[in-house]
Amino acid sequence: MVKPKFETHFFWDTDTDKLDWQKAYKSVIARIVERGGQDEIDELVRFYGNEKVIRAIRDEIHFLPNYAIDRAIIFFPVLKKEEMYCYLNRKDKPYHWI
Repeated sequence: MVKPKFETHFFWDTDTDKLDWQKAYKSVIARIVERGGQDEIDELVRFYGNEKVIRAIRDEIHFLPNYAIDRAIIFFPVLKKEEMYCYLNRKDKPYHWI
């Protein structure tokens, strides 16, 4: 089984030998965007491809903390907060009471 080259501490709570990296791509991408650096982002793009990573961050990942949204924009300048599902649906945005 082919798998990406990440340090084990990023997946401390997961048996990476049993992880289906293709099925779990959204969780993997979210975790690396939250906790990784440029080397890990480069490995994400190498393993999944730039288009899949950007699509997942923009359209498929339902939650990222605000700091991770900011990091994603730094790592991928093509992303805009206003187009990111996780930004549009964050719990701290003000809602109208009606």
